[in-house]
Amino acid sequence: MASVAFLVFALDYLTKTLAIEYLSSQSKQILGSFLQLKLVYNSGAAFSLASSGTIFLSTFAMIVAAAIFYYARKVTSTGWAGALGLALGGIFGNLSDRIFRSPGALQGKVVDWIQLPNWPVFNIADMAVVSSAIFITYLSWKNIPFSKNEGSK
Repeated sequence: MASVAFLVFALDYLTKTLAIEYLSSQSKQILGSFLQLKLVYNSGAAFSLASSGTIFLSTFAMIVAAAIFYYARKVTSTGWAGALGLALGGIFGNLSDRIFRSPGALQGKVVDWIQLPNWPVFNIADMAVVSSAIFITYLSWKNIPFSKNEGSK
């Protein structure tokens, strides 16, 4: 779980750093209009949702991260470890922006830079959080146990 979280966080940080250095608010076409790169500073949640709730989103992210850390010691399933690692890496990727970027702690704006047609601009951390939610839904639907002890009940 920790290695997945670290990999997601590092990739998110690196790509955001490159986006800030090389992109502007003007879209740069990569695959025509299908994939464009555009620098956006987002005060909302994933995909620019809830833009007025930055402090709430920051607090909620910290609570979810704490819950993942609490339950992490019980995880023995590789699938669950991967899913929670994706969530944790994505949470820390965007939370670090909220803590360290302007305008201030817990109110900072998240760097988004990937643009698809008819979709809000997003980043690697957003992709990890959404992928984690899909993966967790799948694991739950398939009744894959969180730990070895859970499966024997």
